[in-house]
Amino acid sequence: MTVEIVKRTDDVNGFKVQPRRWVIERTLAWISKHRRCVRDYETRPDHHEAMVYISLIMTMSRRLARTSNW
Repeated sequence: MTVEIVKRTDDVNGFKVQPRRWVIERTLAWISKHRRCVRDYETRPDHHEAMVYISLIMTMSRRLARTSNW
């Protein structure tokens, strides 16, 4: 996996769309819709990772159930 760090330029006034940043923000918004992923309820990191997987599985299964073109 390659990670590209996108730095914000200080010479731009106003709003400027950062490349591909919206993908991460959208995914974090989907995860934070689930109560157990908003706070640190889990004490072990692997439990928290499992809850993130479960929340994304629930989100994607709802999206797949809405589509009728299989």
